[in-house]
Amino acid sequence: MYAKPEVFHSFLTAMSGISAGAAHAIAAKFRWDDHRSFVDIGAAQGMAPVTLAGAHPHLSGIGFDLPQVQPAFEEFVAEQGLSDRVRFQAGNFFEDELPSADVIVMGHVLHDWDLARKKLLLAKAFAALPKGGAVIVYDAIIDDDRRKKCVWSSDEPQHADRDARGFDYTGADCIAWMHEAGFTATRIEHLVGPDSMVIGIK
Repeated sequence: MYAKPEVFHSFLTAMSGISAGAAHAIAAKFRWDDHRSFVDIGAAQGMAPVTLAGAHPHLSGIGFDLPQVQPAFEEFVAEQGLSDRVRFQAGNFFEDELPSADVIVMGHVLHDWDLARKKLLLAKAFAALPKGGAVIVYDAIIDDDRRKKCVWSSDEPQHADRDARGFDYTGADCIAWMHEAGFTATRIEHLVGPDSMVIGIK
């Protein structure tokens, strides 16, 4: 995919389309007045960062993703006139420390990975946050009775490096993993369509 720019750009554009509705809902529903900075982990083209920064002029943000994503991210952010408050940081979220910020956002990320890697990412988020900071995990989360909201099908765009052992999960699952990582206050809130967010406070 990385070797074919037109395919890669189409993939990143698809990720923006999938994230747009949830990003607008997070911008509206989360208490951003209490925070000054955020990092979007696995930012792709940058839909969530530009949405959050566009809605809240006091925020500055980082899009954290693989180095190959940087040109598309920076082009998209510049088109929105937000290069002064939203920047790119290259890295691998399994190999590198996560950037520090008041809020860490992980959108459509955890469902890609097995249980050990889900827990690792939440532990890394906890380590990167200050006391009182928040992690926001959003996904097409299954209801706790496991009867609905499992929407990722084979004909939908998938992350380029998705683990074959990745699985969808319930809100209760995610809250339990957050408590295991050290987060204290947690809650789940519906966003839009199949997406909900799970919030953990350090």
